[in-house]
Amino acid sequence: MQARRHASDDGHHGIDLAPMLDFVLNLLIFFIIITSFVKQAGVKVDKEQAETAESKASGNILIAVRPNGEVWMDRKKVTMPEVRALVERMHAERPEDTVVILADKASESGIMAQVMDQVRAGGVSSVSVATKGEGG
Repeated sequence: MQARRHASDDGHHGIDLAPMLDFVLNLLIFFIIITSFVKQAGVKVDKEQAETAESKASGNILIAVRPNGEVWMDRKKVTMPEVRALVERMHAERPEDTVVILADKASESGIMAQVMDQVRAGGVSSVSVATKGEGG
């Protein structure tokens, strides 16, 4: 007996999805890598000029202090107790991270001191204050 050949057995079995899946996987990896490098406090501040400023690699945890006393982390406004809790959580996830405080030059120094206290209470001892630097 002869085997019957079906009409759908012509060698074409559909669209090859492997190249599309490779492309989507590469995009996913790209966006995961990019989001881990982009760190922002969430607001723009006018930093004070400092002639003796030292250039360091930017910190991983950014905290902004606005002129009206608002404190921002991770693109959202936070309270002082939330600063400590967020710093503790971030420090537990990545113990090598450092903190940079982006204080507006019109903000009160007392607010910045409170933020520094909360950061140190959260377990991070390396705290820097961002400035414009000479010529910046």
